[in-house]
Amino acid sequence: MNNTKLIQDENLSLKVSYQLLPSDYQRLDLYFSLPVEMGISPKTLSEEQYFHSSIKSHSAYYSDQLHLPLVRSRFISQTKGEITDYRLNLNLFSYQIRIALDTDIKQTIKLKESEEFYPQAIVVAEQITGLLKKLRRYTPPDKKLSPFFENADNYLSWHVEQSFLKILSRGPKSSDFTAERNFLLALCKRESEYRKTSQYNSQTTLADPNRITNKMRLLQRLVEYGVVFQKEVKNLNTNLKRLVRGTVTTVIMTFVMVLVLNARANFTEVTIALVGMLGVIYGLREIFKDDITRIIWRSIQRGLPKWRNIFTNSVNKSRIASQTIWLEYIRNKDLPTEVDKLFQTRRQQNKQAAQLLHFRSDTRVHAKSFLPGYDEIQQRIFFNLTPFIRFLKKGEGRLYTLDGTKITKQAVERRYQINTVLVQTDKQHHQQIQRFKITLNRSTIINIEAMAMDNDD
Repeated sequence: MNNTKLIQDENLSLKVSYQLLPSDYQRLDLYFSLPVEMGISPKTLSEEQYFHSSIKSHSAYYSDQLHLPLVRSRFISQTKGEITDYRLNLNLFSYQIRIALDTDIKQTIKLKESEEFYPQAIVVAEQITGLLKKLRRYTPPDKKLSPFFENADNYLSWHVEQSFLKILSRGPKSSDFTAERNFLLALCKRESEYRKTSQYNSQTTLADPNRITNKMRLLQRLVEYGVVFQKEVKNLNTNLKRLVRGTVTTVIMTFVMVLVLNARANFTEVTIALVGMLGVIYGLREIFKDDITRIIWRSIQRGLPKWRNIFTNSVNKSRIASQTIWLEYIRNKDLPTEVDKLFQTRRQQNKQAAQLLHFRSDTRVHAKSFLPGYDEIQQRIFFNLTPFIRFLKKGEGRLYTLDGTKITKQAVERRYQINTVLVQTDKQHHQQIQRFKITLNRSTIINIEAMAMDNDD
């Protein structure tokens, strides 16, 4: 079974990623235990709101050996379809470079000590320099292929420069590592000069930060063509929800009409009392209609999937995979036995009252084979935790200590923990289960720790 990875993406977001083979299937369950003090509940954050604003799915071709697509592109035959073959292989190579670089940059920025930060940054710089040399070693002689190469080369060069400028601006400052810092600056200057020499961008574009940024976003989308799948999101149970709403309205209106007719029979003429009674009846209808509809609908949809993502190849429009999504608040008694056992491994003081949120995705690969050179697809799901922290208290606390006769105080930040259990199930019904402890404050995720099965924290 291919292990699923759960790692930090941005300051307040998680990324879950896994690979799938042709005709493969995988079920993924995530159980979030949200402390009650966070203020998260169906009343404050609905499942639909959180899904559409903070959960994103992404699917693309994947290769764990970056050099293979480029090597293969050198031997493309001079036959029909060579442009498509070259572009797809080049895009896969460029896309994998970007994803790998972004991951390494994020991990390096987390290092706060200069002794760890700069050696790691140098390693990343040397690796990316080698990959860029591989890319530029073969410049296609065919003018039909040159635009694809120039777009990829231009974007990667700019992205590398921006990534290392970012890492230098956020990294620790130390005079002991001046040589390493100069090495990274030299890489940025070299890439900038390379683009100028290649005349990839006009002076007008370079002079305007907005224009150069927007151009690179366009090049990024072009580089992703054929590699990243197009996604279509479908809402499930829409017709069922309409049926429930219509049925509830029919029943309530029938009851209201009975009351109206009875009221009219008791009054031979229109009076203030009749008008007032009719107003009360229609007011009660408006009060209870939405509440009854919501209660009945939540009861009916419990356990039903809510959305389906359909991923298609942007080149030939064929369906590659589909992903069915569940998302709902659940009760403690709804937890599977093995998940409940993992939550119970926590120490007694850490077993605070919590709201449980369950996410489930069933991903099925419909393609029986991928394009030549592609063995797997990578599925990535991003969870933004920003909605979880909006009700948290602001500011910092104070810790007072007594040193002899002197009282000192230190600022301490408020931290919160979200316990998460990840369960993955393949098509042979083999399961892997893992609990994670996510520590965060109002601005960032501080740590994501994979807990041992028998560990209590």
